[in-house]
Amino acid sequence: MFSKILIANRGEIAVRVIRACKEMGIATVAVFSEADREALHVNLADESYCIGGALSKNSYLNREAVISAAMASNAQAIHPGYGFLSENAEFAKLCTDNDIVFIGPKAETISRMGDKDMARKTMREANVPVIPGCDLVESLEHAKKEAEKIGFPLLIKARSGGGGKGIRHVNSMEELEQAYNTATAEAASAFGDGAVYMEKFLFPVKHIEMQLLADNFGNVVCLGERDCSTQRKNQKLIEESPAAIISDETRKKMIDVSVQAGKAVGYRGAGTIEYLYDKDGNFYFMEMNTRLQVEHPVTEMVTLIDLVKWQIRIAAGMELGFTQDEIEFNGYAIECRINAEDPYQDFRPSGGKIEMLHVPNGPWVRFDSAIYQGYTIPPFYDSMIGKLIVYAKTRDEAIRKMKAALCELIIEGVTHTGSFQTELLSTEEFVDSTYTTDYLTKYI
Repeated sequence: MFSKILIANRGEIAVRVIRACKEMGIATVAVFSEADREALHVNLADESYCIGGALSKNSYLNREAVISAAMASNAQAIHPGYGFLSENAEFAKLCTDNDIVFIGPKAETISRMGDKDMARKTMREANVPVIPGCDLVESLEHAKKEAEKIGFPLLIKARSGGGGKGIRHVNSMEELEQAYNTATAEAASAFGDGAVYMEKFLFPVKHIEMQLLADNFGNVVCLGERDCSTQRKNQKLIEESPAAIISDETRKKMIDVSVQAGKAVGYRGAGTIEYLYDKDGNFYFMEMNTRLQVEHPVTEMVTLIDLVKWQIRIAAGMELGFTQDEIEFNGYAIECRINAEDPYQDFRPSGGKIEMLHVPNGPWVRFDSAIYQGYTIPPFYDSMIGKLIVYAKTRDEAIRKMKAALCELIIEGVTHTGSFQTELLSTEEFVDSTYTTDYLTKYI
């Protein structure tokens, strides 16, 4: 096992990894930007190093600075968290080249799954259902020809990156040219890669993701699904596990297919396969995230398996301590992402100093965050300031528990999404679990 790990991230996920390491008896190293000198993860770690200015490109995305901090501190491994460098194949390779263990999949796997066109081809070869569409389009004329075959509506999607960038919804041939030019330009600007492909726009659908864990010995298990259909502009706001609308038979099929997919790519560590699930019970591969997901706590709640600790154990060379047949799913868990935004003003970002903070507690209530009373939220990073997670034996009870927890959450000094999420939990679509990926947009 490692004696020291560097956490190449900030915010709540950095705190989450530090806590796991402390429980495992592993020393921790934090890196931080000039804007994060007073951040909680800096104070909780055993050592900390400033690696650059406030902007992410000068600090948390600075591969060489992170590696230098790891070498200076004699850290044996680096946990990338999510976001930033977590799906950067070049960074994973740089770790290996410097004899530092990257806590995640191999660089080749990250590269292969990060290329969404290549990922689709890989999944087709592994007999995983894939959304009807085409491979990379080379020009506008090529796009028009493929669009005629696919039919409208369709989506133009960037080969690289994520976060909803480089994606355009196209309803007709008349819209195609502008959408194609905008999507390729946005993808080139965001990811340095303007390549795009197209696929049929399936509607209405749920966004279902399956959690995988895989070791270095070919063992792959699936820890069930999460329903992540409450989204705004492809950004999730509420997640839950299990997905109440999915039958046991379909769940079994999705688990089997996901394990098959993990083995096909020689996966290692924690990863997630995302699917679109239609009203007829069909599911289609969308993409694979080769990292820990923001919403991993709901899976931990219903399986009692600590994903972060298992990431570390697998990276250290340990074999999975359980098989697929030994995994049990119990109860229901819901997570609300608490964002420093004003949902009643078009989700305008809200910054400033937290004047008062009261965190909900009680049986099976968890708040993953890096904020504290007196902390000033910097304007340079993601707006998520915490994740509120609850667990109960039934889904109805979990919904009531989450509402109670949201009412108890007090964050004065900044505007946040808590009250809006309380509203969403009371909608008919959420209560009966018929909500789909467009439901939040309709509600707004």
